[in-house]
Amino acid sequence: MIEVSNLGKYFDSDKERVKAVDGVSFVVPEGKIFTLLGPSGCGKSTTLRCVAGLEKPEEGEIRIRGKVIHSSEYNIFMPPHKRDIGMVFQSYAIWPHMKVFDNVAYPLKIKKLPREEIKRKALQALHTVGLEGLEDRLASQLSGGQQQRVALARALVKEPEVLLLDEPLSNLDAQLRKQMRTEIRELQRRLNITTLYVTHDQVEALAISDLIAVMDRGKILDVGPPREIYQRPGSRFTADFIGQTNVLRGKTIATEGALAKFSTTIGELESILPMGVAKGDDVLIFVRPENIKVFKERPSSGSNAFAGEIISVTFLGEFADCQLRIGPEVLWVRLHPLADFKEQEKIFIQIDHDASFSITASRRSVENIT
Repeated sequence: MIEVSNLGKYFDSDKERVKAVDGVSFVVPEGKIFTLLGPSGCGKSTTLRCVAGLEKPEEGEIRIRGKVIHSSEYNIFMPPHKRDIGMVFQSYAIWPHMKVFDNVAYPLKIKKLPREEIKRKALQALHTVGLEGLEDRLASQLSGGQQQRVALARALVKEPEVLLLDEPLSNLDAQLRKQMRTEIRELQRRLNITTLYVTHDQVEALAISDLIAVMDRGKILDVGPPREIYQRPGSRFTADFIGQTNVLRGKTIATEGALAKFSTTIGELESILPMGVAKGDDVLIFVRPENIKVFKERPSSGSNAFAGEIISVTFLGEFADCQLRIGPEVLWVRLHPLADFKEQEKIFIQIDHDASFSITASRRSVENIT
């Protein structure tokens, strides 16, 4: 539905010309949510604004359903109002002095549709987002979540082929964000509308997306389904940015069938053999905190068991954040909140060799570290 090829966008400052979007390419399948995820200033919102037509790129091409809406090579730039898109901004951008109905109906009035058609479509859009019965209320009298739904209804009322969402939940409190991301996901699935979503929130991206593109410094580093991005990150940046992770350097010392053995600074580790890794390869091993088990005595069976000491234990409600020293390394572990472990206590850890850590050959990822 959306094809972006070699997109480049520059901004001029007093001292230099900055390339905010640097050769970005991706494809959004029809009916899916594709999320651009990254820290502030990584270029994700600028990329979305280029798709919307709110920024004009200096390089690349953008297509929606095969139709070219921007091409730097052929000097094509379709203005925003001619692109078949609906957009929701971070600030909602609704008019507080207008009634809910008038906010939602505005795009249809601009198109000068018949009055009865405007009424029917606006009320249907309000029903879709769960705001039926509030059409005569002033937008300023609504809660933050209701205002967000008004912005969604206005984006959907003209039945666009593509929905663009730019940090739509960042102004809401934590509990309402959780509720709204579920509602947006269910609404997108029900309407089967292709959606390009921008956020800096890793949990939000994992919960809402079909595909995630991780961005940093204007470039896309990784693209894949949420589970793959989390469990098999293709770069050090992705591993660090999405959830907490421990990183160990190692070398592949043996491979046998589907298994591999690695020498690391905490000892020998066994794992399922990662694709593309061969004996003698330098590797990075990404160990998620929740994939490390902690024991008071050495486990009686299984490999990947190591002795260590607890440095600190911090109670965080749903879990306890625990810092361990294993040999020369400091590792983070998540414990059950009622687990009985104390600082300076001698312990043992075990890492499941089947599916507990991700490994990326350093020939792919060292470039993203140095």
